[in-house]
Amino acid sequence: MTKNYRDITAEVSAYLAKLRADIPETLRGFSALASAAGKDGALDKKTKELIAMALSVGARCDPCLGYHAEALVKAGCTRAEFEEMLGMCVYMGGGPSLMYVAHALQAFEQFGGPTAREG
Repeated sequence: MTKNYRDITAEVSAYLAKLRADIPETLRGFSALASAAGKDGALDKKTKELIAMALSVGARCDPCLGYHAEALVKAGCTRAEFEEMLGMCVYMGGGPSLMYVAHALQAFEQFGGPTAREG
């Protein structure tokens, strides 16, 4: 089953834009939280996005997979880094996470992440 994560995130973003107009304080609050949590600190942005992707796998959140895959590609995440994170997802989440990491890898590749490991 192929999912198009670019389409998924575009569709969700369109509805979030409507909510941004209807409940602006709530969406501004969420955006502020996301900005504060995601900026560089003791952990860099890429590490934080790897954590977010792992949580997305655990929550089985398709739009989350898309948003965080795109962010990881922009952050320069390598396939090796991505796959090691997926390995931790499988370890911590068992069989259901094993099934879902395939979707995470698909999202990573659709946003331009490497399609094979180097070396």
